[in-house]
Amino acid sequence: METTYTLAELESAINYWRARSPSTGDELALCPQASALAEPYALMIFEGRREIAAAQLAPEARQALTDWGSAQGR
Repeated sequence: METTYTLAELESAINYWRARSPSTGDELALCPQASALAEPYALMIFEGRREIAAAQLAPEARQALTDWGSAQGR
């Protein structure tokens, strides 16, 4: 079975990474993990999608979600 992530899971992962590594610099840049998740999150909202397949994500986004899931005990 293919792994999928919901919009709520991406949002939760972004919030996890933002809390763990707050924005930095004058431009308030996101940490690499939150940044990797921000684009698919925005596209899901724009396209009205409720979930996305892990295979459709960039490797950095997949890793950020895997690490987030591990931290959540998943």
